[in-house]
Amino acid sequence: MDNGHIEVYTGYRVQHNFARGPAKGGIRYAPDVTLDEVRALAAWMTWKCAVVNIPFGGAKGGIICDPAQMSKGELEKLTRRYTAELIDFIGPERDVPAPDMNTNEQTMAWIMDTYSMHARHTVTAVVTGKPVDLSGSKGRIEATGRGLLIVVEEAVKKLGLKPSNTRVVVQGSGNVGGVAAKLMHQTGYKVIALSDIYGGIHNPNGLDIPDVMAYLEKHRTLEKYPNAEAVSNMDLLELDCEVLLPAATENQITSQNANKIKCRILAEGANGPTTAAADDILERKGVFVIPDILANAGGVTCSYFEWVQDRMGYFWKEDVVNERLKDIMVESFNDVVKYAETHGVNNRIAAYMLAIDRVAYVTRLRGIYA
Repeated sequence: MDNGHIEVYTGYRVQHNFARGPAKGGIRYAPDVTLDEVRALAAWMTWKCAVVNIPFGGAKGGIICDPAQMSKGELEKLTRRYTAELIDFIGPERDVPAPDMNTNEQTMAWIMDTYSMHARHTVTAVVTGKPVDLSGSKGRIEATGRGLLIVVEEAVKKLGLKPSNTRVVVQGSGNVGGVAAKLMHQTGYKVIALSDIYGGIHNPNGLDIPDVMAYLEKHRTLEKYPNAEAVSNMDLLELDCEVLLPAATENQITSQNANKIKCRILAEGANGPTTAAADDILERKGVFVIPDILANAGGVTCSYFEWVQDRMGYFWKEDVVNERLKDIMVESFNDVVKYAETHGVNNRIAAYMLAIDRVAYVTRLRGIYA
């Protein structure tokens, strides 16, 4: 540590499946990281990559630490040590980490540099989510939010709605919720509510999202935003709307509040925002659910693009990235909906059936090497 004290941290990396290609998954820094959480997220990544049909398996990593209490120098040392411990387990052909909770472009730059120092040459494709100047991909920062917009647009068309008459409620205002709200506002949707960790704001006539985001950047909170009413994070979920977009944390929609949800479309920006019991209630209510492993897969899809660009040393224009992202998200949405209709199941079950089918099919094709 900066004061010369030695602190020992526990870190994890779980690799779930390699059948379709190298493992892929983020690294999170948080005080409540557990091995079980990392295991679950690694499995989730396998299915997420399979549902959008990109050639990766699932992995996830984490370190039990409180980054808010650590200096930049301490975080750098922690990151480099973690990378050095994993040097034989990660790599462009093995396992490609990415940012997650409390990690960012800088974290990825440190991992890439540490790995490259050990390899004795620059290896840009070892991680994704790097700064654009360090062989990152254009369009990556907005990719998860843009992916959400794309699948919501497809659902809106399917249900015969019009963007101008479609009210959107977004829980979360970070890299997923904030970007999705901004893009949906630009596309002509009426975003009527938005929240941060402290609470939310609501204006039934629609929020001026660029103004809201400027206020949030300046004040670091949405509290006391002048052109809207305050609303709690829980009450925000129960607002009357056509599209509800939970993009904060897991287990937000439960058996306790699922009956009060009034949306037509639920697009899961966060991982696991809906519990299994709530799922059954939403299905009975006829809510069109776009499950997390499809809805928020824009991020890992753009990470795949970054990995491809790094490996060939040729980088695409942002509009090319966005166009290819749209192609994959629209095709994946249609695949999941077709599976749901063919097998008479809801979209979440269909997404898992499709993903597991793809992994199982490849596993059978490869056979067992004995």
